[in-house]
Amino acid sequence: MAAAAAAAAVGGSQSSQAELPAPGLALDKAATAAHLKAALSRPDNRAGAEELQALLERVLSAERPLAAAADGEEAAAAGGGGGPGAAEEEALEWCKCLLAGGGGYDEFCAAVRAYDPAALCGLVWTANFVAYRCRTCGISPCMSLCAECFHQGDHTGHDFNMFRSQAGGACDCGDSNVMRESGFCKRHQIKSSSNIPCVPKDLLMMSEFVLPRFIFCLIQYLREGYNEPAADVPSEKDLNKVLQLLEPQISFLEDLTKMGGAMRSVLTQVLTNQQNYKDLTSGLGENACAKKSHEKYLIALKSSGLTYPEDKLVYGIQEPSAGTSTLAVQGFAGATGTLGQLDSSDEEDQDGSQGLGKRKRVKLSSNTKDQSIMDVLKHKSFLEELLFWTIKYEFPQKMVTFLLNMLPDQEYKVAFTKTFVQHYAFIMKTLKKSHESDTMSNRIVHISVQLFSNEELARQVTEECQLLDIMVTVLLYMMESCLIKSELQDEENSLHVVVNCGEALLKNNTYWPLVSDFINILSHQSVAKRFLEDHGLLVTWMNFVSFFQGMNLNKRELNEHVEFESQTYYAAFAAELEACAQPMWGLLSHCKVRETQEYTRNVVRYCLEALQDWFDAINFVDEPAPNQVTFHLPLHRYYAMFLSKAVKCQELDLDSVLPDQEMLMKLMIHPLQIQASLAEIHSNMWVRNGLQIKGQAMTYVQSHFCNSMIDPDIYLLQVCASRLDPDYFISSVFERFKVVDLLTMASQHQNTVLDAEHERSMLEGALTFLVILLSLRLHLGMSDDEILRAEMVAQLCMNDRTHSSLLDLIPENPNPKSGIIPGSYSFESVLSAVADFKAPVFEPGGSMQQGMYTPKAEVWDQEFDPVMVILRTVYRRDVQSAMDRYTAFLKQSGKFPGNPWPPYKKRTPLHPSYKGLMRLLHCKTLHIVLFTLLYKILMDHQNLSEHVLCMVLYLIELGLENSAEEESDEEASVCGPERCHDSWFPGSNLVSNMRHFINYVRVRVPETAPEVKRDSPASTSSDSLGSLQSSRRPKVLQRENSGTAQVFSLVAERRKKFQEIINRSSSEANQVVRPKTSNKWSAPGSAPQLTTAILEIKESILSLLIKLHHKLSGKQNSYYPAWLDDIEILIQPEIPKYSHGDGITAVERILLKAALQSRMNKRIIEEICRKVTPPVPPKKVTAAEKKTLDKEERRQKARERQQKLLAEFASRQKSFMETAMDVDSPENDIPMEITAAEPQISEAVYDCVICGQSGPSSEDRPTGLVVLLQASSVLGQCRDNIEPKKLPITEEEQIYPWDTCAAVHDVRLSLLQRYFKDSSCLLAVSIGWEGGVYVQTCGHTLHIDCHKSYMESLRNDQVLQGFSVDKGEFTCPLCRQFANSVLPCYPGSNVENNLWQRPSNKNIQDLIKEVEELQGRPGAFPSETNLSKEMESVMKDIKNTTQKKYRDYSKTPGSPDNDFLFMYSVARTNLELELIHRGGNLCSGGASTAGKRSCLNQLFHVLALHMRLYSIDSEYNPWRKLTQLVEEVNSQLGNEEQQPEVPILYHDVTSLLLIQILMMPQPLRKDHFTCIVKVLFTLLYTQALVALSVKCSEEDRSAWKHTGALKKNTCDAEKSHEVLLSFVISELSKGKLYHEEGTQECAMVSPIAWSSESMEKYLQDFCLPFLRITSLLQHHLFGEDLPSCQEEEEFSVLSSCLGLLPTFYQTEHPFISASCLDWPVPAFDIISQWCFEINGFTERHAEQGKALLIQESRWKLPHLLQLPENYNTIFQYYHRKTCSVCTKVPKDPAVCLVCGTFVCLKGLCCKQQSYCECVLHSQNCGAGTGIFLLINASVIIIIRGHRFCLWGSVYLDAHGEEDRDLRRGKPLYICKERYKVLEQQWISHTFDHINKRWGPHYNGL
Repeated sequence: MAAAAAAAAVGGSQSSQAELPAPGLALDKAATAAHLKAALSRPDNRAGAEELQALLERVLSAERPLAAAADGEEAAAAGGGGGPGAAEEEALEWCKCLLAGGGGYDEFCAAVRAYDPAALCGLVWTANFVAYRCRTCGISPCMSLCAECFHQGDHTGHDFNMFRSQAGGACDCGDSNVMRESGFCKRHQIKSSSNIPCVPKDLLMMSEFVLPRFIFCLIQYLREGYNEPAADVPSEKDLNKVLQLLEPQISFLEDLTKMGGAMRSVLTQVLTNQQNYKDLTSGLGENACAKKSHEKYLIALKSSGLTYPEDKLVYGIQEPSAGTSTLAVQGFAGATGTLGQLDSSDEEDQDGSQGLGKRKRVKLSSNTKDQSIMDVLKHKSFLEELLFWTIKYEFPQKMVTFLLNMLPDQEYKVAFTKTFVQHYAFIMKTLKKSHESDTMSNRIVHISVQLFSNEELARQVTEECQLLDIMVTVLLYMMESCLIKSELQDEENSLHVVVNCGEALLKNNTYWPLVSDFINILSHQSVAKRFLEDHGLLVTWMNFVSFFQGMNLNKRELNEHVEFESQTYYAAFAAELEACAQPMWGLLSHCKVRETQEYTRNVVRYCLEALQDWFDAINFVDEPAPNQVTFHLPLHRYYAMFLSKAVKCQELDLDSVLPDQEMLMKLMIHPLQIQASLAEIHSNMWVRNGLQIKGQAMTYVQSHFCNSMIDPDIYLLQVCASRLDPDYFISSVFERFKVVDLLTMASQHQNTVLDAEHERSMLEGALTFLVILLSLRLHLGMSDDEILRAEMVAQLCMNDRTHSSLLDLIPENPNPKSGIIPGSYSFESVLSAVADFKAPVFEPGGSMQQGMYTPKAEVWDQEFDPVMVILRTVYRRDVQSAMDRYTAFLKQSGKFPGNPWPPYKKRTPLHPSYKGLMRLLHCKTLHIVLFTLLYKILMDHQNLSEHVLCMVLYLIELGLENSAEEESDEEASVCGPERCHDSWFPGSNLVSNMRHFINYVRVRVPETAPEVKRDSPASTSSDSLGSLQSSRRPKVLQRENSGTAQVFSLVAERRKKFQEIINRSSSEANQVVRPKTSNKWSAPGSAPQLTTAILEIKESILSLLIKLHHKLSGKQNSYYPAWLDDIEILIQPEIPKYSHGDGITAVERILLKAALQSRMNKRIIEEICRKVTPPVPPKKVTAAEKKTLDKEERRQKARERQQKLLAEFASRQKSFMETAMDVDSPENDIPMEITAAEPQISEAVYDCVICGQSGPSSEDRPTGLVVLLQASSVLGQCRDNIEPKKLPITEEEQIYPWDTCAAVHDVRLSLLQRYFKDSSCLLAVSIGWEGGVYVQTCGHTLHIDCHKSYMESLRNDQVLQGFSVDKGEFTCPLCRQFANSVLPCYPGSNVENNLWQRPSNKNIQDLIKEVEELQGRPGAFPSETNLSKEMESVMKDIKNTTQKKYRDYSKTPGSPDNDFLFMYSVARTNLELELIHRGGNLCSGGASTAGKRSCLNQLFHVLALHMRLYSIDSEYNPWRKLTQLVEEVNSQLGNEEQQPEVPILYHDVTSLLLIQILMMPQPLRKDHFTCIVKVLFTLLYTQALVALSVKCSEEDRSAWKHTGALKKNTCDAEKSHEVLLSFVISELSKGKLYHEEGTQECAMVSPIAWSSESMEKYLQDFCLPFLRITSLLQHHLFGEDLPSCQEEEEFSVLSSCLGLLPTFYQTEHPFISASCLDWPVPAFDIISQWCFEINGFTERHAEQGKALLIQESRWKLPHLLQLPENYNTIFQYYHRKTCSVCTKVPKDPAVCLVCGTFVCLKGLCCKQQSYCECVLHSQNCGAGTGIFLLINASVIIIIRGHRFCLWGSVYLDAHGEEDRDLRRGKPLYICKERYKVLEQQWISHTFDHINKRWGPHYNGL
């Protein structure tokens, strides 16, 4: 049969192709398969093979027409085979059947899995998957583990984190190339390949035959489906359509890969077998279909700009030359290296917009090689073509997953990596064109990171496939498409091209997959070595880097503000960091040892060549173009970093890698230009360029960039400074900073290049730069640990930092592969050495603090380094902040009281190679500058600040510290002839120059200046002097009068030096220096003429310092040399390494150091001090100067005044906040009385916080309290067992809400309503456990009319408010607390003192009658006054606060009983909540927090007023039943048809209390109140006895009945619980209450023996809740204080306070609760009447009769769910949990912390009537308040009504920090204090007051 079927199947191929095999055969797939399998197992299986081939061809080609159908041609072609899907499914069924060889497919899968040598996990995941990375176990930093492997391995104490995958990845567990074996999980630890049996041959035999055809079929499909996108329409749609059709096929392949190693190796064979591929795809066969498909493939290749090497052999279609020569012609005509000009479509889009001629010549290493890299592809196997189509289709996720799932197969891994490399160029071309480049980038990296992280593989493909050549070439190719001409320096003639940062390629970071791969492979030592050894590659790479050199050039706007601020700088900084710096750090990490010197020499050599080319290309000579700056000099930085490495690690001689002087001079110009521009930007000279220029200045120094940008720049400048002539360098600096003109002795000058207002900050900038240059040792000798420590100290000094921000701020080596791991050992150890951890503090209502690190005292004392701080601050204010903190420390520790200066700190010694740097401090130019500045400061010239003086002194001190050892005193007096040209200073040593007196100085000043003397002495003729700016005359003039110093021109000096150097270095004549146009420096014509004047100075640096000391201290002769008193100081000087103090101490320190270094100096200092210095003459001030000075002074004064005012205002505000705003701290503050309650005033007086008037509240102008009404379900969350509810974290744990207070009360009410009359039921209980209205106030009052106008003004206010005025919301005008209504104050006294203070002597019977009469009077509604209107409106507000379902419990909708029940329940809710706020009891007494701002008194008035409108029919008034005996007993039983009333023993006593009191006319008299309480206490006590009697066993009952009966006739029988209990038992035994108990229930009832004490305790506990509520009520109504007491005496204290205890009661013998009873009618009569009602009910419903008995209250305080210690347990359970509605995993899962419900935040699946699930849940669970934990973010959000806010997180990491959105993924632990604060805010309903950032959620959460 099987044979016949197979034959039929094969023979059937004559029938038309569209038909499927006959149905009968279809059923027989299994048989056919079995037959074929048998046939193939025979030794001679040719026949079987042919048979199978024919079958496959038949089955698989049945799909052919489908492709056509899919492409939108007529679907009829499918031949009616049940639509397109059917044929495919059929084919897949066939394949499955054939693979299984006739068996069941599932069994086959299981069989194959048994042979899986699962040594690797290899699980592939896509974006957003949660994975783990452990740095302790990882070898490659890209290592990642799936959650399962991570949790099954042991990573305790490791440095790991959880992360959300961005691009997708794969699990590395089991791969020892990527991670250490110790971290493998339990499943992958065993290398199990050895003991897995060999795969039986016949198991996979079929697969080997079937799969090639299947894969070929897939490829044909892909060929068919691909249409080259039309030029205008992107064809993503079509591609996606094809991919959707192929989904089942690709999934089938994916399933095969999951069968394990055995199947994977078959697939590998199939995919890599070249013969198979050739046979099937050559397209040479007769099959037309195959031919067509092959053509499509070739077209696709061609349109991709690729050639197929054998094209011309296969088809004679193309011209013979097409293969190569056309390329040569097109691509390299004139070597225009735009690679791949074949992509004409692509190139045109890019160029059309830019105009032609912007292309440049690019030197590529060798044309042919690159060409082949970019443009030739030849596919030899299925794998290669599959990858090709994967790329063409832009990396569909399914394909990527399939290709990656195969990676555990080693053979496949190598083959695939090679294929990937082969297609690398094509991938990047496709990426560049892609519209979805982001998604595509992620998918590419998803693949490449798996391949290139493995060093062995990377090395192999580098050697065999030229991976490095390919990558560098492709990078070049990518960047070349967006080059533009550089405008730096010489705009017209520049030959340099740079990348255009506005291009999409850079803006969207499209290049990152490439760069990321490049960095990845360079992290492998073996690959990096090849790169560093290959000169050709290095040249190409430097060429690439030079594209970024000078990009994003800024030109300073001088007139107009820029119209459009470009944001290209983000792209520029990102590009330099990622494309240049990170590969550089990668290379540097392999140059750590001496043996690698050669590599450094290579890099440095080619780097210098590239720099030289660059200088030539931009036509650079010696002056940078003005008003331009670029922050991007990657070539300079490569050079600097390799130099630094060479000296630090490889012991290279620095001079051997330095270029000549001229090159050094050029090298220093651009980095120096950046430093000067930074100062200009901070001086606001670039404001017209917009904010982005500040952004660049900040990014340049920002922590992620600084060590690739500013640090190398400064280091390079340090190198140049150490090798160049110091005078040249210093004058260059001042010239670059444009402050040369300022450095004159004259009091006035003209600055031709700088406005006066910028001078001061530019001068500060120049000096600061010099200080940094001379003090910074980052690359000049500090070890890595010292650097880390210095960085950390600088950051901590600016501000206290959290651990994560510190990690972020410490610049690390940005190449992630460098092995310096954040959080590494040294980081933690340094941190603990320099900082103390401040654990987070929780003041309720304060902001949620994080754990912070703060510097230790000794760090402030010895390590605070202002220089480092200045270098690292992004915002200038941080420098001030550091100084303020330092000042505070000195004050606090008593080290220095005043305003300290930045401390001077001794530096790490310089590395010998850089000793030359210190020559800067010993050059005349600097000394002249320092002298001039000291003089100017002393003479009070304008534009100088304390900051300048500070820097000047700092430089002098540095110079003294670093002077040549001992200078001989004699040497100094000899003055060599060559020094005569300049009579400023004799030598270059600072120590000797300090004492050199300068007598006269010639200056050029404007004619108007005060110095101009009309008769200048003849001896100094001014014509022979070179003018400062405009003259270019040489300076070497011999003067007769050598006593006069000459004018010193920095600029001219610098030019001269430059000339000398150039002449020395280049003897060739062709070195032409461009003539400088002098007009740049001459003064603008409008300025007054400059003339020469001679100033008499007669000072030396030493004398200036001493005078400064006098000036700073404000005293004459304040300086007295310390050594005159104590000669020891000179012999053993103890100059501390670190000195605190201000300017005076600094001057003293310097003088002491000067004296120590030379005896002459010491002598001169003493001499100067001996002369009594005459007072400094008052300066002549010109009118103009005076004006500016006045202006400055006035400004200063105004500023001081403003500061003072602000400070005063702040302190006033603070004191106000302390008095008014104590919402925030519910504990320990003074009760704020709402009114003035002195007993003599009968009228309460209120202050209106709006109009400020105070007065009583009256009928026509009522005053009201600012209140917030909110619905609350907190009471309903009380539970009756102590065991806390936990958040469920497994499927088994569920939370069921039936033990909550709300549920119990609900059940009770519905039970009552089943059996009793509705109206009566509604008086027997309270509602409001869920959705009850809670009223709270801030205690401020306002006139109601004032409030209305206030609301109007808020309504018209356009400012965005956090609340909705239309809903009546506002903030209290005084304390800004949130509110939404006003509660009117009832006129009259606040506290009814006059009424209750006179005790009444009436007996209880009279009082009972009075109460009944008063209740009977109908409450006529008061006349229409303003007050009554307000009372009505506030009642409406109260009703509208909660939802209808929480108000309507009546069976007849709209019945007045509903309102009645609702109103007294509001009172109940507020009393119960206050009790909870007091901790559930009243032991703490009166002044507790909740009482201080209670509005219960006013609320009671409003409720009572409305309750009196509904008079209860006197027959139904429970008061009757309580106080009178009913005569006609039978009447009730008579009318059976009507439902009976609720028996009085089933009534809730607290509800009765509220009804009785609110039915009384207000104000209530105290004796009536007491009377009501006494009567109700008797009922309560009886209920307690009934409950007790039901609790005990039958025997106990009979025993008690007996003992009690004996005492019945004693005198105080009515006050003995035993007697009363026995009576209750005997009465109730008449009914069926005690019957119906099965035996098993008896066993359950507590077997404890009840003693008299335990009964007493039970009765007291039963009555306490009522006593507490009643005492609270009395406290609010009558203003009595609550006594405080111990818990055990609470009952007796409260009962005596309520007047239940007779006054004569002695407390000696033990207290008995029964003694409080005061029966209004004989006890036994009334009890029997009450019991009779119950007996009547139990006759019919015994079960319910028992259930409805009032039980003792056992509610515990409400709590939120208990959370697990570790956040991971919550996360792992919930983040994969599916939504119950749509069974998908929600994007933002959340869980309610009140009830544990799992909800989707913003999930549209769960939306009901436009409400999203969280909002809906907040209404159902919390009556509008919801507290949700967002699983994926670890934060809590609060929903309150229509607003929401982010509350913060209750889970913190080990350093006390939140991890919002789990970005860092560190383990998080519960912070109990925070959770307590959250719970406290929930219980006290203060979310609205404490959390400030609320916003509307529009029901969308």
